[in-house]
Amino acid sequence: MRHFITVRNFHLLIAVTSLSLLGVAFYMEYAMGLEPCPLCMLQRIMFFIVAIAATLSALHKAGRKFYLPTIITFAAIGAGLSIRHLYLQSLPFDELPACLPGLSYMFEVFPWQEIMQAMVMGTGECGDTLWTFLGLSIPGWTLVAFTSIVVANLVISIKFSNQN
Repeated sequence: MRHFITVRNFHLLIAVTSLSLLGVAFYMEYAMGLEPCPLCMLQRIMFFIVAIAATLSALHKAGRKFYLPTIITFAAIGAGLSIRHLYLQSLPFDELPACLPGLSYMFEVFPWQEIMQAMVMGTGECGDTLWTFLGLSIPGWTLVAFTSIVVANLVISIKFSNQN
């Protein structure tokens, strides 16, 4: 059992988990018809970056000192985006930011700086709670996932700091 608990296996698990969560997000979008808001899109990007970094870490043993902080950083950014999303969901309807046109239209018309600002700050549709499970909305579950990834990688960095 001791040989199974390695940095490589931890990162493979994180990569598979992140990609599975992306699969769930695409299922919710295309099968369930839940339209992702700009903050949802950014959280997906963070899961994708975490999955790539965790996969590279699992495959590239010598670069783990680079991949650990990368995974922690992008998972922490994802957690911050989730917290912002939960904050918007807690606001009364009249205090939500204005709704904007769809992202495809925004990419055609708006400068990229305005698009990024709108995505990070969130829009009115980010305040909608479209789905819950066990009392948590989608950004609540993404916060749990991102926080778990950060904690797991902090444990990895402490416990396996002497391991190559």
